[in-house]
Amino acid sequence: MKILLVEDEPAVANFISKGFNEQSWQVDMAYDGMMGKKLALQNTYDLMVLDVILPHLNGIELCIEIRKFDRNVPILMLSALGATEDVITGLDVGADDYLTKPFKFKELLARVRALSRRRDGRESPLVYTIADLEVNTQTKTVKRSGQVIKLTPREYYLLICFLNNKGIVLSRADIAENVWEDAFETGSNIVDVYVNYLRNKIDKDYPHKLIQTVVGMGYVLKEEKGEGA
Repeated sequence: MKILLVEDEPAVANFISKGFNEQSWQVDMAYDGMMGKKLALQNTYDLMVLDVILPHLNGIELCIEIRKFDRNVPILMLSALGATEDVITGLDVGADDYLTKPFKFKELLARVRALSRRRDGRESPLVYTIADLEVNTQTKTVKRSGQVIKLTPREYYLLICFLNNKGIVLSRADIAENVWEDAFETGSNIVDVYVNYLRNKIDKDYPHKLIQTVVGMGYVLKEEKGEGA
């Protein structure tokens, strides 16, 4: 696996790079956002790890730039900023996962492997349909009643999670494990926030609501109307 690591702290960058090399992964390192952008444009990577606080071009700005030309490469963001709002900002601009510093290397390794597996699972073209909703996983397009709906990467994978579990009630922990590969801290409302984001895009303007709330249990995607819809 070939990885782009953009981290401005040499000690942290060397620590991560050494660990990745021990997995027989090739690592290209950049110590500022502009160099990271240059490498991202010049090379093809299996995965990118971006620090948020970077000189010249921060990690949020860098992620936005990368997503302009590559919507599929998995991006993991690292940051000492761990508030819910900071995490949501990172995910909203196109990151696939967000890890707060300080962290244990084995946790970083698990996140990278999970993102790599998810990337590999994206290769087979597949079309999901439920009611008038259609999702093409090859083109990453989402339509309802023939109208194209634009989703952020995190919203898209949340929808895929629901589609893979049609008719099954998913708890917040189930969703976190499937979409983020990590159970969030107790009290975190990120799952609820993203379910609401998704609802506003695929359900709000349509009379039949597909994502339904099951009080005290979680959420379910189904065609039939429910009490918590």
